[in-house]
Amino acid sequence: MNELIPQELIERKILLIRGQRVMLDSDLAKVYGVMTRRLNEQVKRNAERFPDDFSFVLTDEEVTSLMSQIATSKKGRGGRRKMPRVFTEHGAIMAANVLNSPVAIRASVQVVRAFVRLRQLLATHKELADKLAELEKKVVWHDAEIQAIFEAIKQLAELPAEPSSELPPEPTPEEPKRRIGFHP
Repeated sequence: MNELIPQELIERKILLIRGQRVMLDSDLAKVYGVMTRRLNEQVKRNAERFPDDFSFVLTDEEVTSLMSQIATSKKGRGGRRKMPRVFTEHGAIMAANVLNSPVAIRASVQVVRAFVRLRQLLATHKELADKLAELEKKVVWHDAEIQAIFEAIKQLAELPAEPSSELPPEPTPEEPKRRIGFHP
């Protein structure tokens, strides 16, 4: 029985291309325990199952920007001769279905879990970013209030101290307090 690739390694293979989280055909083939050529053959044979939102071929510019990440060599030097294909979460599940091997079916569960976990992490990061932005707004607002208080204190400190010509009022003698209760 082939050992499945740990989910953490699968998560590291998920890339963000064209605003979508995807996996390269070569990485997905390794996870599913097949050759990249075999995976792409099955995709070609079952093209109606892979619309553009499930799988697409990278452009020259996208391949160039990923060149160092996916470690492909130049054409003619033993590297890939065709542009890599990438698979979204739904495309990865469909690929497992068309490959129809026990390893691919078991591994597809891990791939889906990796995509879901990344989605949850991104949602958590967005929530944290929103909370930080809210705190920043509050701090800026409080900073403005504190600045206004300091300005008021400075203005008070700058007022000249005028000597008071008036004497403080004399304390008036207090009237004797009436006792509460019955008085004989």
